[in-house]
Amino acid sequence: MTDQNEEHRVAMAKQQQKQREIIKSKKKSNKGLLLVNTGDGKGKSTAGFGTVLRALGCEWKVGIVLYVKGKWKTGEREFFNRFSDLVDLRVMGEGFTWDTQDREQDIRAARKAWAVSCDMMQSGKYQLVLLDELNIVLRSGYLPLEEVLEGLAARHVDTHVIVTGRNAPDGLMEAADMVTEMKKIKHPFDAGIKAIQGIDF
Repeated sequence: MTDQNEEHRVAMAKQQQKQREIIKSKKKSNKGLLLVNTGDGKGKSTAGFGTVLRALGCEWKVGIVLYVKGKWKTGEREFFNRFSDLVDLRVMGEGFTWDTQDREQDIRAARKAWAVSCDMMQSGKYQLVLLDELNIVLRSGYLPLEEVLEGLAARHVDTHVIVTGRNAPDGLMEAADMVTEMKKIKHPFDAGIKAIQGIDF
């Protein structure tokens, strides 16, 4: 057992040195990052809201724009409404497109949400802005991709932005500093189980 422990210690010491060299070769970012959470698996918004919690732990000011889930009483909405001094949460969506069934209404809602998003991103008041389900709006053609890319590029230099939703367009992923794809392996909905408040929303 002693030999095994010593081998482990030596291996970890080498790993530690290697990691320190890698970190030393990196530099601090001089601008806010653009992060994209996409894919067909669950967890895109969940990861975004998890980052919001981390940012709040660091005493950052956070802005959130909900593009789609406006009509839903979601756990994240109920939670962050308790911290309005730290989080500026704007519910802008009219619901899923199959519920509204009104393209013009959806476009108007997307336009209003985008105007609020641009104000947040450019104001310099927020270290982090979460644009939840913006990818859904882009996929549906409610906002032009070029306009969104220009708005994201014009954000305040210190503002990090997270964009969530399935089917992120290629142009957005190319512009992003980090892209995470959630891959569905298994989901209870496919087994006939309805979404669960507190787990799914």
